[in-house]
Amino acid sequence: MVTAGNEEIDKSYKRKFEEINGKLQVIEESVAKILKNNEDEKKLRETSRKLNNQKELNSEKRFVLKHVFKNVAALEIGVPCFTQVVEKFNVKWNMLIARNEKHLGFVLFCEPIAPTRIEFAVEMKAKFRMMSDICNLTKITKHCFEKKGRLGFYDFLDWENVEYYLMDNNLAVEVEVEILKVTGFGKEKQRLFGESQKEFSDLILVVQNTKFYYLALQSALLNYLFCEEYNVPENAEIELTEIEANDFHNFLELIHGGSSIDDDTVTGLLDLADMLEAPTAIRRCEEFLLNDSQKSIVQKLQLALRCHLENLKSKCLSEISEKSDIEAIMAANIPEMDLSTSQALLQKNIANIE
Repeated sequence: MVTAGNEEIDKSYKRKFEEINGKLQVIEESVAKILKNNEDEKKLRETSRKLNNQKELNSEKRFVLKHVFKNVAALEIGVPCFTQVVEKFNVKWNMLIARNEKHLGFVLFCEPIAPTRIEFAVEMKAKFRMMSDICNLTKITKHCFEKKGRLGFYDFLDWENVEYYLMDNNLAVEVEVEILKVTGFGKEKQRLFGESQKEFSDLILVVQNTKFYYLALQSALLNYLFCEEYNVPENAEIELTEIEANDFHNFLELIHGGSSIDDDTVTGLLDLADMLEAPTAIRRCEEFLLNDSQKSIVQKLQLALRCHLENLKSKCLSEISEKSDIEAIMAANIPEMDLSTSQALLQKNIANIE
């Protein structure tokens, strides 16, 4: 038999259960909202990070020239020694050392390969270095070349101190070059992305005052950012800052099946592909780095770590066999170095010691 008192107790429990259930629903809704907000915030942070970091990524237009000059102590005054010419970023480069009465000079030469306009220039920063087991002398300078030119120091080192930098009478030198801006020359464009492509595009991206007609679906980031998140009208003009027009043109050629990828362009292409979340371009860059690139193992590993290229990372680690390779990687102080890569390098180092 159910008494009146038991009925009141049952009603009381029922009310408390409904109150608790209602509070739980409110909490669940709040948690879901927080999670959604966090996810949206995460996406926006990642978008902001990639767009804001592009200026730093563009600074990867750099390379290092190295050479060992022989029998330096016997150099005659006024007789320069040249290195071979190498081609980087559509420019020919070489170095020289030369002795004068009191100093040893150290100079870099620069000349464009294929100018396409009367006016052209290369704005660059260069770090000159002479080194031995006991000494390391570095000097930095910046210059803008118009046509061909030279950059360096004719009084780089006092001649009386040269002996401290020699190893078996040989002198090891290097110049680290960072290209800040290039104008007026470059490779011939394989494909145009101007107004003739309008019917095949839904965005107009403006890079350094150059208009590129673009299909947003080719980039997950641009499709999300402009079409889904902000609902940008079709064929709206959007300016992308801190990106070079030449790099962006190479990127568009790549995703349209062109062959714009080589050792001079792959870093800029990969950085743009990673920033714009373009998987086809990323895959093609990785394939080039795996099969055709002549970049050093240090350069390849840095790109693999920065852009999460697991196949390239595995190949780099598998090809490390000398202690000098490990030392070069550690000396590079790669900021993206992760735990698994560090452990693999440590194991290889131990194996070499044994």
